[in-house]
Amino acid sequence: MTSAQNQYDVVVVGGGHNGLVSAAYLARAGLSVLVLERLDHTGGAAVSAPAFAGRQARLSRYSYLVSLLPNQLIDDLGLDIALASRSTASYTPVIRDGKPGGLLVERPEGDATRRSFEELTGGTTEFDAWREFYADTADLAHVVAPTLLSPLPVERSIREQVDPGIWRDFVERPLGEAIEARFTDDTVRGVVATDALIGTFASLHEESLVQNRCFLYHLIGNGTGEWRVPVGGMGAVTDALARSATAAGVEIITSAGVSAIRGSEDAAEVTWNDGGTSRTVGARFVLSNVAPWVLRILLGEPEDPATKPVGAQLKINFLLDRLPRLKSGVDPAVAFAGTLHLDEDYSQLEAAYAEAASGSIPSVLPGEVYCHSLTDPSILGESPTGTHTLTYFGLHTPATLFDADPVGAKALAVSRALASIDEHLVEPLEACLARDGVGNPCIEAKIPQDVESDLAMPGGHIFHGDLDWPWAPNRARMETPAQRWGVQTDVASVLLCGAGARRGGAVSGIGGHNAAQAVLESL
Repeated sequence: MTSAQNQYDVVVVGGGHNGLVSAAYLARAGLSVLVLERLDHTGGAAVSAPAFAGRQARLSRYSYLVSLLPNQLIDDLGLDIALASRSTASYTPVIRDGKPGGLLVERPEGDATRRSFEELTGGTTEFDAWREFYADTADLAHVVAPTLLSPLPVERSIREQVDPGIWRDFVERPLGEAIEARFTDDTVRGVVATDALIGTFASLHEESLVQNRCFLYHLIGNGTGEWRVPVGGMGAVTDALARSATAAGVEIITSAGVSAIRGSEDAAEVTWNDGGTSRTVGARFVLSNVAPWVLRILLGEPEDPATKPVGAQLKINFLLDRLPRLKSGVDPAVAFAGTLHLDEDYSQLEAAYAEAASGSIPSVLPGEVYCHSLTDPSILGESPTGTHTLTYFGLHTPATLFDADPVGAKALAVSRALASIDEHLVEPLEACLARDGVGNPCIEAKIPQDVESDLAMPGGHIFHGDLDWPWAPNRARMETPAQRWGVQTDVASVLLCGAGARRGGAVSGIGGHNAAQAVLESL
């Protein structure tokens, strides 16, 4: 509870992955750094833990895959982590004319992918369109990705390097227009569209383009957009970051709930407590790894419910005694190794959005599933042979749908998620569920309200709010280091280092890196 000093160069509020990244960079530069974490452990949403009593498997209970974490950051901080590629990119089971089938996308794409497109769509047109579309996203990613750990580029400098047609399709016009123009098959359209809707409640034709921004972040990581499996679970990533930070001299205090931040032009104070004892320290800078909405409250502003973010996801963790078989006959070790798309045809995505926007949990719930343990069995410990994990991520389930009756609405959403899965299985998933130490089925569900309660993410929003473009408007003020790195707040001594920074969001460490660079430039 007691810090070693009364004054630090930097105090980081929040010990999630971004806060640890900031702390490690700054301590390596010779600054004194204190990290304050509300929970009794670091890691935030990127943790691994047993979810079921009496079972050893350590699940990535919240965030679960890694794409945006730059290789440069791993090298800079000497992180001892392994990120494994999945052999399957995605599999989408379908039932057409009463016949089970599916769309397989390998990694890397090969003959099996081409044949799968042909069998589903009846020709080569959709596969050719698919390859052209993702070649265009790669062109955009190759321009944007190298800028993420540098001062913010302005929009003009990025646009000048991108084909005008690509810029129009991905940046200027609603993404749905490009998807509908380029593809004709409903399933293919939906598989493309889902990356625009992860944790983002929007139509594909939303004029704000929030879906375009979400899509961009899911496709630009390290210039490839590949989503990789963290060996040992997500906690292995943040444990490595914590080791890097402490080795550099960072002081970390857990169970330290920050209650107030007071900042001025050139100094700040932070007050925290453990429920009984209160302590205040001073700093030249405070880096906020909490959501901007929470930060405003800590800075003394009144809570404004109207501006509170609204998360939109259903996360379900399963532990299975065996993988279920699919009606299509595809090998479960292939189907579940990548992203298994369920009820995510383009028309289903838009129908689900319309239902949710009208206040109802979608009758057909879109979602996707993957099996961590197929790529990385180390998380299972000494579990019995055949044991596997499954992670389900449901779309179009905004927090507002659960406000009136969280328990009942959650149960309904889970039942519809299970129905979506069971539609394509030879036997119901329930028959494959493992049991915990007291005989309960191993299933754990998290709605946005649970995420807010567990992790203090307002509204359960996994990005701390809607994502911004990873560049600055052409006429943006870029006068201070904080503005140049996209981490500024209204208080000069308080900077954003988390998902709420301009290039934050997902498990990337980019917000943490950029806040650290802004501090170093200021000094």
